[in-house]
Amino acid sequence: MPNGQHGQQQPSAGGQWYPPEWPDRIRALADGSLTPVAPRLAATVMLLRDTDTGPVVHMLRRKASMAFAGGAYAYPGGGVDPRDEEHRVGWAGPSQAEWAARLGTDALTAQAIVCGAVRETFEEAGVLLAGRTADTVVGDTTGDDWEADRQALVARETSFADFLDRRGLLLRSDLLGAWARWITPEFEPRRYDTWFFVAALPEGQRTRNASTEADRTVWTRPSDAADGYDKGELLMMPPTISTLRSLEPYGSAADALAAAGGQDLAPVLAQAVLEDGELVLSWPGHDEFTKRVRPGGPS
Repeated sequence: MPNGQHGQQQPSAGGQWYPPEWPDRIRALADGSLTPVAPRLAATVMLLRDTDTGPVVHMLRRKASMAFAGGAYAYPGGGVDPRDEEHRVGWAGPSQAEWAARLGTDALTAQAIVCGAVRETFEEAGVLLAGRTADTVVGDTTGDDWEADRQALVARETSFADFLDRRGLLLRSDLLGAWARWITPEFEPRRYDTWFFVAALPEGQRTRNASTEADRTVWTRPSDAADGYDKGELLMMPPTISTLRSLEPYGSAADALAAAGGQDLAPVLAQAVLEDGELVLSWPGHDEFTKRVRPGGPS
């Protein structure tokens, strides 16, 4: 949304998700009556598939009843399971230490983030980036036995490490590319430190709406989804539309994966300030999302 728009709970152009309670929470943060909660580590995956007209990305629409970003389009993802940091995981591809260097974390945290990305993709899309060897990937994962395992992971009845071990599988960390990092604004009651990854849909696998949080899923060209956002037809949070636009230049899933190593992983954190009584919400480096709310505007 261009700078200079005022007093809008929803943007006059574009489909940026903008909760009506934000102005009050920003004012509370500014006057010190709101203490930010610590963000929870999370991971999300932009799953790509090649078509005759270029790569398409898998997206889901969050149910309107969801407390966080209801009705908004997003990618499969979710919070990191602490057990993914504690357990030894069958692993192939770049080591945990190499991932730590890329993500700017320690090795155990890097393991948990990468595990979170792979696990959440399986939980929410039925796609598993793992194989019996370092150069293979499992095929169809839609059988009843796979579904039972997926449900057990969703319910946290089993750890991802135990699931891989029992299946004799290695997590294929080389099939992921780290793309971006966004941190939920300090005035939000639910905060996430989210790592965005890219990956290609493995041959023989197919996505499905396995998420209890989504009411539909789509495969869409990044440019088409961005056009839907610009027209106000598709609702998205700033991290989603930003990463979606960043995929547009790539002609194939392989091209995007090859470009992942050069992506800037500096965290993007929204800033909220009061200027002459006017609330100004901005994401540094992403001017299109700047919002201004005048005194007496929506709250």
